[in-house]
Amino acid sequence: MSREILELINKRKEILKQRKSIREAVKRKKYSVSRSKPRFLRWLWWKFPKFENNLKWKKPKGKDNPMRLRLKGYPPLASMGYGTKSNLRSLHPSGLKPVVIHSVKELETLVPSRHIVYISSALGLKKRLEIIEKAKVKGLKVANL
Repeated sequence: MSREILELINKRKEILKQRKSIREAVKRKKYSVSRSKPRFLRWLWWKFPKFENNLKWKKPKGKDNPMRLRLKGYPPLASMGYGTKSNLRSLHPSGLKPVVIHSVKELETLVPSRHIVYISSALGLKKRLEIIEKAKVKGLKVANL
C-alpha cells in the first residue's frame, strides 16, 4: 500500500514539475519576446501628427519605399521570424490550453492538467451554473465566472 502511495506522489510531482515548467516558459515568452521584438509601426508614423493616435502596423507599399526594401536605418518589417514558438502560442498565462465550452457534454473530453475552460457567452444562467458545477467536480478551472 505504501508503494502505491509513493508512486502516486511521484507521478503528481512529475505532473507539477511539467506544469511549472510550462508556466515559467509562458512567463519567459511574455517578457523575453516583448524585449527582443520591436514595436511594429507604420511607415512615416514619426512624420505626420495624424498617425500619432493611430499607431498600428500597416505594410509599407510603394515602388521605392526604403522601409519595404529593408534599407539600413529604417524600422523593421513584421515577419514570421518574430513570432512566438508554436507550443507556447495561444496558451493561457497559467500554461493551460483554453477551450470554449457550449454544453456539459464537452467537459467529458477535457483533462484538468491540460485545459482551462471558458464558458460560451451564448449560454444562459441555468446551463452556465450546470457547467460550473460539473467543472468543479471534475477539477477543471473556469476562467470566466
